[in-house]
Amino acid sequence: MTAVHTPMTAREQTVGRPLAAVLGLLTIFGPISMDLYLPVLPALTAELQSTTSVAQLTITACLLGLAIGQIIAGPLSDRFGRRTPLLVGVIAYTVTSALCALSPTIETLIAARFVQGLAGAVGIVIAQAAGRDVYSGGKLLRFYGRLTVLGGLAAIIGPVIGGQLATVTDWRGVFLFLAAVGVAILVASLVVFRETLPADRRVTGGFSHTLNDFRRLLADRVFVGAVLITGCTYSAIFAYLSGATYILQGVYGLSPQGYSFAFGLNSLGFVIFGFFAGRLSERWSERGTLTMGLAMATSGALGLLATALLHLPLSAIVLSLFTMVSGVAVTSPPATSLALKDYPDVAGTASSLLGLARFAFGGLAAPLVGIGGADNAVPFGIVAFVSAASAAFCLALVGRRREGQDVEGRI
Repeated sequence: MTAVHTPMTAREQTVGRPLAAVLGLLTIFGPISMDLYLPVLPALTAELQSTTSVAQLTITACLLGLAIGQIIAGPLSDRFGRRTPLLVGVIAYTVTSALCALSPTIETLIAARFVQGLAGAVGIVIAQAAGRDVYSGGKLLRFYGRLTVLGGLAAIIGPVIGGQLATVTDWRGVFLFLAAVGVAILVASLVVFRETLPADRRVTGGFSHTLNDFRRLLADRVFVGAVLITGCTYSAIFAYLSGATYILQGVYGLSPQGYSFAFGLNSLGFVIFGFFAGRLSERWSERGTLTMGLAMATSGALGLLATALLHLPLSAIVLSLFTMVSGVAVTSPPATSLALKDYPDVAGTASSLLGLARFAFGGLAAPLVGIGGADNAVPFGIVAFVSAASAAFCLALVGRRREGQDVEGRI
């Protein structure tokens, strides 16, 4: 253990605020790509002469791209370092965001969104892996708490900006704004981001070695449990991202601007509870904090289902959404730490599996929300509740790591 933690401690002392800020900035890839155009999704559906379920495939395509891209980028970053894959990914993200704005049909947009997701995945996985490179212990928990908070901030900023952009431009202009965000992140990465994984700590070997790393991770019950919990809870989140715009605007009659502020209120809960979850996990218990978050997420999702079935007023759905989203925020720092803290040597590969679950599960859940049409909230409630309840069921897996697993994981 000394051989592992001594160099990590030394590297922690070299982490300045600019690098920490860029690592946090990289986490906005997913939320900003997902959230910014949600207020104009109904208008996009009408202009491209599509249906609700087909238009929601633009969300699914991006989510699946984010999932698959992390599986590719994570192992590559363990082998070749963090910086080069990051710069390639940010450039590709910027280009594909512009291509989304130029899409003439819904089919073209779906394809462009998939590639955009592939490119955006690089920033997400490297933010987590680079954080594991330079932090450990309590600092690592606080770092993952900050990532959760920044993801929530992006979720707040995205819909609010998207709603305001809708007053001056159409959905194509929104994607051009995403391209501009990509340029800003590229400049910040070029100026600030330096390699966090020295050559002597990189993984050697080819594809067979990568498969062995995956097998090693999947043999750890605690790792698998944390990954499944993350995937299931984010299924509820992405069901919300996919369905809330139709339900709040179509069923409850909110304007794009009203939707953006209602969305921002719920995201504020994500930020606040995500911040305290990182601190609470450090001072109290990772597993205890995780249990509390799952209880909140499940009760909120149950409230959503009850609201849909009983046709309760706007206040009921907003309160339920706030509880569910805040509960997911509480689960995120401890689940991420449980998954990654014992695997500093393959942090990129471990992060890629965590991201795969998060976005693949979410991508599968998103289109299910629209099965009943834009004016039916029941599928949304069902998907959210099943997702949160499944995450709670997986809690037993993270009860205790098998004896010898910690030592075995570091060999």
